[in-house]
Amino acid sequence: MITPTDRAYALARDAADPLTSYRSQFVDDGTLIYMDGNSLGRLPHATATRLRQATDTEWGQQLIRGWQHGWYEAPQRIGDAIGGLLGAAPGTTIACDSTSINLFKLVVAALRMRPGRTTIVSDTLNFPSDLYIIQGAIDLLAAGHTLQLVPAHDGLTVRDEDLNAVIDDTTALVLLSHVAFKSGFLYDMAAITRQAHAAGALVLWDLSHSAGVIPTALDTWNVDFAVGCCYKYLNGGPGAPAYLYVNARHQQDAVSPIWGWFGRKAPFGFDLDYTPAAGIDRWLAGTPPMLSLLAIEPGVAMIAEAGIDTVRAKAVALTEYAIALVDALPARLGFSIGSPRAAVQRGSHVSVRHAEGYRICRALIERLNVLPDFREPDNIRLGMAPLTTSFVDVWETIDRIRRALDEGIYTEFSATRNAVT
Repeated sequence: MITPTDRAYALARDAADPLTSYRSQFVDDGTLIYMDGNSLGRLPHATATRLRQATDTEWGQQLIRGWQHGWYEAPQRIGDAIGGLLGAAPGTTIACDSTSINLFKLVVAALRMRPGRTTIVSDTLNFPSDLYIIQGAIDLLAAGHTLQLVPAHDGLTVRDEDLNAVIDDTTALVLLSHVAFKSGFLYDMAAITRQAHAAGALVLWDLSHSAGVIPTALDTWNVDFAVGCCYKYLNGGPGAPAYLYVNARHQQDAVSPIWGWFGRKAPFGFDLDYTPAAGIDRWLAGTPPMLSLLAIEPGVAMIAEAGIDTVRAKAVALTEYAIALVDALPARLGFSIGSPRAAVQRGSHVSVRHAEGYRICRALIERLNVLPDFREPDNIRLGMAPLTTSFVDVWETIDRIRRALDEGIYTEFSATRNAVT
């Protein structure tokens, strides 16, 4: 009888998977088990083709005329495509700049929209860079704002009641990551947004670890602002431009603090005074990095074709399978799960914890042909991208994690951290 701990079980799950065919649409050497799709997605073949077209034909032959043949409208066109995955109406999402720059724009704009309110609420699970941006905005504005961080009571999740307790009539902005980068904890975006609005606060969500893998309804849930990167589940490439969302009801009142020529009304009029463009266009700044922007489009189209609900269903199945396999490992090995066990509170990655997590991670990468990543203090982070990760990948990964410890392979590696983990 086949059980979930048998490799044959994983093979059977793959045979029944409606997304199996997508794997062949990505560059894959057939040997590496890639478990870092939540940090950098694989390269779609269609993206390589699109970039050759952009360089050889559009840049190579059309030269500057390319701006009149699809380049100039690319931030809006690609933004709308991303917005389609997020439940955002056309004209509310734009692709531009980096996540950090977009976050800065929106933090400053939101704080200016709530004069007299001085508290910004976030949590200790948030990506540190988001907190740095908040701290920098507080320093720049010098208006007496303070950052209040809600602790994760178990190190993995934040309780609703703990968040509720600090959101009050002094709160200007609530800024949270939809999915926590370390534990994979998934917030109830709709509920938290309602909660903040009831107190008169604005809400800004970082969707970097959820866009393309978790269904959202930004317009329906009345979200104020959102940002996210494109190089994770959206497969936009390393350092790909990011995107930002501004709810239609705020688009006349919210103003970017970075006044660039692409965000100006009639930019090619070259007037010396700045007048912001109407709508979402005002959030542009300098000239868009066209090659890296165009590289985002094919991956987004593929997710839209597959269907975000189907993608989410597989993400839940993959992460549940990973957790079940870790639970089945012998207790003497000392592994534990560093992510929420309830699927409703979990994104598409799972952290496996062990005191020797760093050296085990190095053994996986340098000896056992599995590529996850490591997050302090002891998390082997397994990012499962439903279009490219198979159930056999999950089975092999957990088995090789076992081998790295059980066979002592991890002892060949130093515990001294590399610059990039």
